[in-house]
Amino acid sequence: MSAAMPRSARAVQPAGRLMFSLLAVAMFAPAAFAHDAKPTAAKPQGWSYPFACCANYDCRATHTGEVLEKPEGYVIAGTGEVVPMTDKRVKDSPDGEFHWCAHQAGLDAGKTICLFVPPRSF
Repeated sequence: MSAAMPRSARAVQPAGRLMFSLLAVAMFAPAAFAHDAKPTAAKPQGWSYPFACCANYDCRATHTGEVLEKPEGYVIAGTGEVVPMTDKRVKDSPDGEFHWCAHQAGLDAGKTICLFVPPRSF
């Protein structure tokens, strides 16, 4: 670079190289996939949460008592949210366990995105 080059032009060159490098990495990086549920007896290999339900950190298996089956629907014990059994967010659980996908931050924090439920007991 010459000393006669304006300061603003000298600052643009490294920024342009950085943007080009980031773009090149993004083009050749592997595609992002939904993260996996941990293996269980029913699904020893585990299974993948659908991308529509999570962004690689929104889903997890629940602990006993976190999701309650009530006449009005599935109640998320920690938030009090009721997800009706006919709600499109309710999905069949591939491993027969409850899995809850919820927003982790922002205005919708704790709001259910998807709820994987085991077959209903009779």
